[in-house]
Amino acid sequence: MLETIAPAPVTNALLYLDGVSVSFDGFKALNELSLILEHGEMRAIIGPNGAGKTTMMDVVTGKTRPDLGTVLLDGRIDLTQVDEASIAELGIGRKFQKPTVFESHTVADNVLLALKAPRSPLAALFGARNRMPAERIDAVLETVKLIDLRDRLAGGLSHGQKQWLEIAMLLAQDPKLLLVDEPVAGMTDAETETTAHLLRDIARSHSVIVVEHDMSFVRALGVKVTCLHEGSVLAEGSIDDVSANERVVEVYLGR
Repeated sequence: MLETIAPAPVTNALLYLDGVSVSFDGFKALNELSLILEHGEMRAIIGPNGAGKTTMMDVVTGKTRPDLGTVLLDGRIDLTQVDEASIAELGIGRKFQKPTVFESHTVADNVLLALKAPRSPLAALFGARNRMPAERIDAVLETVKLIDLRDRLAGGLSHGQKQWLEIAMLLAQDPKLLLVDEPVAGMTDAETETTAHLLRDIARSHSVIVVEHDMSFVRALGVKVTCLHEGSVLAEGSIDDVSANERVVEVYLGR
């Protein structure tokens, strides 16, 4: 991977996208998109369907290669030259909209399976993963408000609790950056409120990008908001500033 690392940081930002374009059969999913995420920042990404939100996350995680543009992690690592598995190892974790957990395993075992641990054949042979301390698992479950359910089968959790468990499984891998796609879709009001609290807690020690349509939830996060439209940044700022932007109202929020 040496050829993907610049000799000196180009930027101090954790994630740096500049002039990123992606086309699918003539359709520009991203159109010279530029975005900067600082270390320790949580950012909310909003925008209408087809605005480029998913494609942006696909580019950051290596699922999609951009036609043009720069994508850097820590100002030095060129993510356009790294495969998906290596990008995950570099510390970028992604949670999709629909939760995927091991339903026949307990909540605690789901976290154990996801914990960052030696993956060599020798480590597997001697069960290094199985010796991970219970305190580490419990700490992650405390963060996502599931500690009281640690011994329950994941299949018996509510939709919202499964979302939190999948976030816990990401946290267990100790990522630098979490990409979270529509985390409150299908949640109750109480679960939505809890999710806002837990993401704010997570953002104290991790960088987070949250893609979401629920504007009340975005407001509850209290973070900088970026609105995408037709593959580019349409507006950026506080939720009040973005919500008051005439173009954002026209193309996304409605009147």
